[in-house]
Amino acid sequence: MHSTASDGALSPTRVVEAARDAKLYAIALTDHDTVDGVAEATAAGAEFGVRLIAGVELSSHFDDDELHLLGLHLSNQDAMRSALRGLQAGRVERAVRIVEVLNKHSIPVTMDAVLAEADKGAVGRPHVARAMVAGGWVRDFREAFDRWIGFGRPAYMAKERFDVADAIALVHQAGGLAVWAHPGESATPTRILRLADMGLDAVEVLHPSHPPSLSQRLFDNTEKAGLLPSGGSDWHGTHDGPRRLGGQLVPKIWLDWQDARVADRAAMLPAERPAAGTA
Repeated sequence: MHSTASDGALSPTRVVEAARDAKLYAIALTDHDTVDGVAEATAAGAEFGVRLIAGVELSSHFDDDELHLLGLHLSNQDAMRSALRGLQAGRVERAVRIVEVLNKHSIPVTMDAVLAEADKGAVGRPHVARAMVAGGWVRDFREAFDRWIGFGRPAYMAKERFDVADAIALVHQAGGLAVWAHPGESATPTRILRLADMGLDAVEVLHPSHPPSLSQRLFDNTEKAGLLPSGGSDWHGTHDGPRRLGGQLVPKIWLDWQDARVADRAAMLPAERPAAGTA
C-alpha cells in the first residue's frame, strides 16, 4: 500500500486505520523510493491492531525494461533511507523538468504547487497531475497522464533507475526480502530464474492487474524457481476501481513463509563479536 509519504492519498496513520476498518490482519507500506512513512504506520499498527510490514517500492532496470522491486520486512530502515536520498533528489529534478516542459506548452503549473501536493513526501508524477487538476488545466488524473505526462506524451520524463541487481542487494542490506512487483506477462520462467540467480526472493503473484490464469502461472513458475509468492492490492487510497482496499486478499500462509525466510536468513548472519574488554 502507498501513503502520502509518496503518491498515496492518505497519511500512514489513515492507511492503517482504513486497513483496520477493512478487517485486514496485516499490510505492507511500500511507498515509492522512501521509508519515511514506516515509523508512523508502525505506531498506528500497534494502536489499531494491524501488523505493519515495513516496505518500499524501488524503480530498477532489467534488460531494456523498468522493473519495480518491492522490499518487504525491512529491519534496517536507516540503511535504506540513506541509500535512497539520491533517488529522492532525482525525483525532484525530474519534476522540475516536467514543469518546465508544461510551461512551454502554456500550462503555468508551478513547482511550488507540485511540492505542496507532495507535502514533504517523495515527489512523483501524481503530484504534478494533482497540481494540474487543482489549477484547472486538466479535468482529471487521466487527462493529465494521457495528454501530457504519461509515457510518450510531451512532458514525459523517464525516472532515474538503477540496476535490478543493485536494488536486490540494497533490499538485502536493509534486512528485507526482494519481491518482483506486479510483473504481468513479462515474468517468463527464464526471467524469473535469472532474477533468482541475482538473489530475488519472491514474485508478486496476486495483483489487481493479474487475471486468475496469469496468477496461477506465476505461482507455478515462482515455486519451480524456489521463490516465494507474494501479493497485494497496490492501494493508493481510492474508494473504487480494481485497486481498492481489501480487494486483493493474500493467503496468510504466504506471510508465514516470508517470515520463515526472513528468520532463516537472519540466523545465517555471522554473530557480532563482543567489543574488546567485554565478557
